Amino acid sequence: MCLNGAKPEAVIIRTLGNSPAKLKTQYTGTNPVYMTEESILFLNSIGVDHILLDTPSVDKEVDGGKLVAHHAFWQYPSNTQFQKTITELIYVPNEVDDGMYLLNIQITSFENDASPSKPVLYKVV
Repeated sequence: MCLNGAKPEAVIIRTLGNSPAKLKTQYTGTNPVYMTEESILFLNSIGVDHILLDTPSVDKEVDGGKLVAHHAFWQYPSNTQFQKTITELIYVPNEVDDGMYLLNIQITSFENDASPSKPVLYKVV
């Protein structure tokens, strides 16, 4: 399966309302939107290796430590996919049109279960 003939390696999810206030929003205790296991399995089925989203997590704020979406995406623990990344709390301004881009995910070079990153988009013309 693919999207309009494309097989994306990465998907950027930008939620609405999309004002610069997102840059200072305190999400703790608000149970912000999250991804379902089914949505993660769909992204896996089309070959997505990188999810970038403007919410604090792909999982529910309070889930009892289940981390269902994280585990489904990385296929943990049965077949862990170490090449995959999830980048949370990004901000994509409204001036950036939906579409196809080249993505450079600049990840800090130390081994950990989380690492700061700086995603950079390049418009495909």
